[in-house]
Amino acid sequence: MSNFAKPENALKRAEELINVGQKQDALQSLHDLITSKRYRAWQKPLERIMFKYVELCVDLRKGRFAKDGLIQYRIICQQVNVSSLEEVIKHFMHLSTEKAEQARTQAQALEEALDVDDLEADKRPEDLMLSYVSGEKGKDRSDREVVTPWFKFLWETYRTVLEILRNNSKLEALYAMTAHRAFQFCKQYKRTTEFRRLCEIIRNHLANLNKYRDQRDRPDLSAPESLQLYLDTRFEQLKIATELELWQEAFRSVEDIHGLMCMVKKTPKASLMVVYYAKLTEIFWISASHLNHAYAWLKLFTLQKSFNKNLSQKDLQLIASSVVLAALSVAPYDQTRAASHLEFENEKERNLRMANLIGFNLEPKLDRGDVLSRSSLLSELVSKGVLSCATQEVKDLYHLLEHEFLPLNLALKMQPLLAKISKVGGKLSSASSVPEVQLSQYVPALEKLGTLRLLQQVSKVYQTLKIECLSSMIPFYEFSVVEKIYVDAVKHNFIAMKVDHMKGVMLFGNLGLESDGLRDHLTNLAESLNEGRAMMYPPLKGASKLGEILPTLADTVDKEHKRLLARKSIIEKRKEEQERQLLEMEREEESRRLKLQKITEEAEQKRLASEYEQRKNQRILKEIEERELEEAQALLQEARSRKKGKKPLLEGEKVTKQSLMELALSEQLRERQEMEKKLLKLARTMDYLERAKREESAPLIEAAYQQRLVEERVLHERNQQLEVELSQQRHEGDLKEKNRLARMLENKMSFQERVLHRRQSEYDRRTAEREEQISQMIQARKHEREAKRKKIFYVRSEEERLRKLHEEEEAHKREEAERKRKEEAERRAKLDEIAEKQRQRERELEEKERLRKEALLGRPAELPRPAEPRPVEPAVAAPAAAAAAAAPAPGKYVPRFRRGGTEPAAQTPPDLDRRASRPDDRPPPSSDRWRSDERRPPTFGGSKSSWSSSRVPSRGSER
Repeated sequence: MSNFAKPENALKRAEELINVGQKQDALQSLHDLITSKRYRAWQKPLERIMFKYVELCVDLRKGRFAKDGLIQYRIICQQVNVSSLEEVIKHFMHLSTEKAEQARTQAQALEEALDVDDLEADKRPEDLMLSYVSGEKGKDRSDREVVTPWFKFLWETYRTVLEILRNNSKLEALYAMTAHRAFQFCKQYKRTTEFRRLCEIIRNHLANLNKYRDQRDRPDLSAPESLQLYLDTRFEQLKIATELELWQEAFRSVEDIHGLMCMVKKTPKASLMVVYYAKLTEIFWISASHLNHAYAWLKLFTLQKSFNKNLSQKDLQLIASSVVLAALSVAPYDQTRAASHLEFENEKERNLRMANLIGFNLEPKLDRGDVLSRSSLLSELVSKGVLSCATQEVKDLYHLLEHEFLPLNLALKMQPLLAKISKVGGKLSSASSVPEVQLSQYVPALEKLGTLRLLQQVSKVYQTLKIECLSSMIPFYEFSVVEKIYVDAVKHNFIAMKVDHMKGVMLFGNLGLESDGLRDHLTNLAESLNEGRAMMYPPLKGASKLGEILPTLADTVDKEHKRLLARKSIIEKRKEEQERQLLEMEREEESRRLKLQKITEEAEQKRLASEYEQRKNQRILKEIEERELEEAQALLQEARSRKKGKKPLLEGEKVTKQSLMELALSEQLRERQEMEKKLLKLARTMDYLERAKREESAPLIEAAYQQRLVEERVLHERNQQLEVELSQQRHEGDLKEKNRLARMLENKMSFQERVLHRRQSEYDRRTAEREEQISQMIQARKHEREAKRKKIFYVRSEEERLRKLHEEEEAHKREEAERKRKEEAERRAKLDEIAEKQRQRERELEEKERLRKEALLGRPAELPRPAEPRPVEPAVAAPAAAAAAAAPAPGKYVPRFRRGGTEPAAQTPPDLDRRASRPDDRPPPSSDRWRSDERRPPTFGGSKSSWSSSRVPSRGSER
């Protein structure tokens, strides 16, 4: 935030920023100055600053900045110079309106401008694409881009000004002017949504004005000037609402005007009341409230006849005819007769409200039909002489519909009268506030009324009538429309009739509905069937009634018992339901009591808070009064020190700041009057001196004037003679020059022809060269485009070929990989099969070897038993197995080396070693067999383990 010693410095700084194109910074600096607490006293430079500030706000469309600045400026100059605020606001609205009009003019100019390169082309391709994509026309886009932002800003300007001036009694005229301009803005540009918001804003302002009556500078509605301004605003609102055909808003405006009249207890001028009732007639006619429409016309007729002295007889006759036709257009039956009680009460309240708007004070206790009705309205028209002022056609129509009884010729006699009435109407010359009167608008309602009257009269004469005859009697409508009319009339008990379409007749009279006649048909059918059954199956003679009853007695008792039990259960359920409802009611009552208690506590808290605020405000006011009293004492001392030798002030009287200011103003006024008297005396003295001086100088001036005339005449004659001589000399010189130059005319013409011929040849040569260049450029561009197309085609073809090659290579790789995978799987399967066969042969050889060793050791061949695994090391398990094998068996020969215990068993006997290492008739094991033995885990126990241990050294020696 910049600090300036004087406001003028801020204005200079803002102008410097504007000159360099920094309007936003200039606006911010002025906003900081206006909102600063340092400049709270009004000064003349602040007004210039505000003018510049609102100009920047309008240029940049900163509505929020404008509102803040105007609010601060209102605080500054509210009590000092309100006219300055008025000038600033007027300037602000003028700039906003001017910018909006400029934007609108610019949009129209853009729409009308011819901005095409080719005059034969209607639109450019990009324009066509933009119009099809966006769905907007050129005017719509220009309005949205240029006009709409400025219209939004103008609307925001009106709202801001109304918000600032809403509670200012000194600027009521400006408030009314702003409202009128906002109404005209809505009317000119058909802004219905903004008009509704504007009406709501003004309505809220008036409501807040009545709600907070203790505000400072609050407008006083009891003052005639303020009331007139508010009424003018509301009537303008009503006019604009009807012109925009916003009938709901127009009705609310009528309610606003009526509420304002009730608030101040005063009736506006007759001219305004004429507008009021004229608009009411339009609103009630649009809303199909014909009775209220007729009453409004009657009120309008009374006002025009009483207060309009310039009303002509023709206009009075036209208004009276409108009143009578409006009364006749009301339906002759009550359309709420069959409604419910609630709807009846709502209708009654609505009619009371409408009657208050029209000006008829109704008592709520009276019946609605006794006050506002068609019959009372017509009798009032006759008693007040309205019917006598109407035209002859309207009078004849009234008597025909209300007093004549012509059931066969009623519609035929009405038709020429309606044709004449439909041609009557026009603008009233002597009643400018009354809208244009057209009697043709009542013709459809009168035709409907004529149809109802004809049906009513026919129902009194005939009991049966053919439909074709009735259609010929009513030329206004087709029979389908007539059927809708009489159905509505029968619904509201106006006519008693029905139609038999099978016979093509209409029946009149109090005829019951078909449902009443069919009500007992089923009962009669049941009785007839019972009689027929009794005739076909007669009862047995001698049988008593008790015998007929006894067979079903048990069932009857059982049913009655069940019925009683069901009734008992129903009663118990009802008791439980009643108890539950009582509990719920108690619970609701308790919650209601708690809520009421809470509301009471909140209200008490609010009351305490309001009392605290009131005490605080009283304390502040008391401090302000004490401060003003101190200032008054200081002014008193200053006045005593200045007024020496003058009348001293009284000590005993109460001296305040206001009284001292009034005393000073009266003193200044007296001094100003004395100064004016002195100036007046001096002016008279100067007047006498000036008059005497002029009387003396008048003959001298006349003599000097005559002498000046003689001198100027002589001078004029001399100058004229000199001019004639000079003209003759110039003419002679020009003739000589012409004769001298006449000899060179042929040379000049030949030179001119040569120059023209040379320039023409040069032009033809350059034209030919330019055409040649243009043709070469066209050919070059054509070849270039052809080459570019070929290059693009070649590149695309090459890319397609490479893509296909790549796809073929990928497919070939996938096939090769699949083939290799299948071959590897087959190879592994064969290797596994070969290894399995090899293992099978090794197992067979091992089994044969084991059997051979057992045969050599003399042991019987036994089936091999599976050795039990022991948690011992292989080196320990081999000697143990050998010792077990060497243990002597009873009855058998045991070699010597096996008899000595475990010590010799640890070594292999030489004979056995020789036998084991001696080659026999078996083929030697192959290398694959040794590899399979190395892969096989060692076995423990039996002869197999000894065989394995005996083979270990030989395998080691072989390695």
